[in-house]
Amino acid sequence: MNMWVTNSAATEAERSNEPTPATTPSLPGLSGLTTLVFAIACGLSVANVYFAHPLLDAMAHDFAIAPASVGIVVTVTQIGYALGLFFIVPLGDLFDRRKLIAGQAVLSTVALIAVGIAPNAAMLLASLAIVGLLAVVVQVLVAYAADLAVPSQRGRAVGTVTSGVITGILLARFVAGVIADFAGWRWVYLVSAALTLAMSVVLYFMLPRHEAERPRTSYPRLLGSVVLLFVQEPLLRVRAVLAMLIFATFNVLWAPMVLPLSAAPFSLSHTEIGLFGLAGVAGALGARWTGGLVDRGRGQLVTGLALLLMIAAWLPIAFMGSSLWLLVAGIVMLDLAIQAIHVTNQSLIFGRRPDARSRLVGGYMIFYSLGSALGSIASTMAYGAFGWSGVCLLGAGIGLLALLIWALTLRVGQ
Repeated sequence: MNMWVTNSAATEAERSNEPTPATTPSLPGLSGLTTLVFAIACGLSVANVYFAHPLLDAMAHDFAIAPASVGIVVTVTQIGYALGLFFIVPLGDLFDRRKLIAGQAVLSTVALIAVGIAPNAAMLLASLAIVGLLAVVVQVLVAYAADLAVPSQRGRAVGTVTSGVITGILLARFVAGVIADFAGWRWVYLVSAALTLAMSVVLYFMLPRHEAERPRTSYPRLLGSVVLLFVQEPLLRVRAVLAMLIFATFNVLWAPMVLPLSAAPFSLSHTEIGLFGLAGVAGALGARWTGGLVDRGRGQLVTGLALLLMIAAWLPIAFMGSSLWLLVAGIVMLDLAIQAIHVTNQSLIFGRRPDARSRLVGGYMIFYSLGSALGSIASTMAYGAFGWSGVCLLGAGIGLLALLIWALTLRVGQ
């Protein structure tokens, strides 16, 4: 475990191999209106990745995909997201983020249309992978918000913008369910394509012009510096692994949940299943205050308490067959815990290297995406083999592993 708890021993010579700006820019601060725009844009963009969750049964029916394998629809999207985190997000430290963000939004529009008109499973999966690849605009926005915020309010700003992300993830299920019930699952993506195109125009004209002097470096060297950050920063390693585990747990719940709820004895519609996402929103929004606690040095305390809550959430979730209200309670607990840890993770790592925030969040979120992909496919397989009890045991087990890793790495400072 020494690789986790040893403080960073990177030499100045090592750091000199990483691109850094020549000067520290003077940033104008993050206004309330800009924060709101960031949060809305993040919510819309990340929703594109999660629309499929309540639609898995409909997609499986249309493309003759077996229920035990339908998790691949979510997995390929997360794989695309992981690739975008490594190959696209670091560009925010090199190029004008305003143009980068708007350009990604326009390309996302094209990819969403391709999903909506996909004639077969192969095109569906390929288009969803591209949707995931381009949805990483969310992380460019989060890093941008961290840059614009003054240091004493960075945790709060990151918490607010990240609340938009989690809200988008959870509302995606409700919105997708409503549209699918009225017009079919394809219109979910076509409507999102229109909204994404409109948002690209808003972003281009409303985002602040980032005037920071950019490092002069090659693209391969920029990507190599992402790997170097993991060597230099123990805190990044620890928090990235925690991100992988908590978002695996998140998808262990949400990826297969549509399968038992749409079957007897519940037989719920897509709209009714989507309503459970509103419970998750309540939990996620309840975690906005955690950024302020991190600003006051309470990051480890928040993490420990949230991990305990995340594990405890699986008890009421396991009794879904007895009462859907127990499921609602478990969803609120789980999403509150995951959001609290996620905000804490990002707030802590952003404070480490102000010159490399896009690369930091890109590297960190690769683990998030990996966890999401593994959680999605593992949970649908567990459901196919062992039913809902198997899903709950898997989720609780991942939570216990995350708690153990946190306890063993407490000496990694904030």
